[in-house]
Amino acid sequence: MRLSFVSAAAITAALSASAAFAQDKIKFEYWYGLSGQLGDAVQQTCDRFNASQDQYEITCIGQDGYANAVQNSIAAFRAKQHPTVVQAYDAGTADLMMSGEFYPVHQMMSDFGIEIDWDDYFPGIANYYASSKGELFSMPFNSSTPMLYINNEHYAAAGITEHPETWEQFEANLKALKAAGQECAYAYAPSTWIDLEQFSMAHGIPIATNNNGYDGLDSEYVYNTTIHVKHMENIKRWLDEDMLEIRTSQGGLNARDSFSQGECSHYFGSIASHQAVTNLVDGSFDWGVTMIPVYEGTERKNTVVGGASLWVLSGKSDDEYRGAAEYLKFLATPESEEFWSTNTGYIPVTKTGFDALMAKGFYDNAPYKGRELALQSLTYTEPGPLTRGIRLGGFIQARSEWSNEVQAALAGQKTMQEALDTAVSRSNAVLKKFARTYRGKELP
Repeated sequence: MRLSFVSAAAITAALSASAAFAQDKIKFEYWYGLSGQLGDAVQQTCDRFNASQDQYEITCIGQDGYANAVQNSIAAFRAKQHPTVVQAYDAGTADLMMSGEFYPVHQMMSDFGIEIDWDDYFPGIANYYASSKGELFSMPFNSSTPMLYINNEHYAAAGITEHPETWEQFEANLKALKAAGQECAYAYAPSTWIDLEQFSMAHGIPIATNNNGYDGLDSEYVYNTTIHVKHMENIKRWLDEDMLEIRTSQGGLNARDSFSQGECSHYFGSIASHQAVTNLVDGSFDWGVTMIPVYEGTERKNTVVGGASLWVLSGKSDDEYRGAAEYLKFLATPESEEFWSTNTGYIPVTKTGFDALMAKGFYDNAPYKGRELALQSLTYTEPGPLTRGIRLGGFIQARSEWSNEVQAALAGQKTMQEALDTAVSRSNAVLKKFARTYRGKELP
């Protein structure tokens, strides 16, 4: 009986100690913007981190959208209830940089003695989130670039043998598909990220002065004076000539789902959607992806990273920062990059992570075949002054101005040139306000 009593007491003590230890874990919060299947994958990274060690506990809270993640964090910051880490998308980069309310990841990792080979990050990804000196302010995480999704069976039925490399060939393919009886040749949804930003990068043309804002706060938008106007006029013409159908989530299937159900022959979307399309198509037809086209006579340039990076916000304890540093270290391993690339369509952000997948033949077969083309697009050329990214304040609002005006033009309420002129005028007002807010300061 005595042995039994001692054993029970020991077990009770051990359980109590275990519970006390669990309570002593350093806890910190991470707010993320991804939702749906991609949001589930983010939550799995958090669960995997918690299971990998017993010193820290990360609580990951979805915000149902990138804009919500940033805006909610700003509101929470004012109340000192903000998270330690926030997933902020590319459009909010300049605003966060100028706010100064963050702990640069390169500095944080150094402060906590965690070695990261920053040169291992692909320049086309790292440059977007780095200072002019090349120091990373936020950790690249879910990185993507746009691709053209193609229904290969529709192509075969129309006698089309090659994926288009130019917009002229893309238009010819639309005509061939319509002639073959394909009702929806192109599921289109206006997207400043694809139609303006990535289009301009691939063509090596400016979106704004000062090398797209990198060289000063006194920048102005100029996309209403470039080949972007011609491109948007072509999209309007394709709409009028019934070669594309506008497919948004309002009142029906969005562009991705219209494609995934085999209804439409093309759609442009992030490589991040590759896994979702794979799941939705579920082997019902043959499809593939290719890089976004460029106009004939254009020397193709690299596209730039989309998606988001992880920012560590100011005003937290050293313990919370240590936890954040350990989580970012966990994400930076080839194993974590493989998990992320396997469960999403996103691409590895480091050369080591990509090389490890290539060595395994990861991209040789379905469902992952084609995703490597996104990295080819990002690294097609070395990033130059006009293709390293966009560093413009208030860019979230500027995107809205473009979207609102383009939709008005597509509805026939004004010409495309008038729409883009108005969007530029209103967006320049946003830039001027941003410059006044940070008068006397320079971009880092």
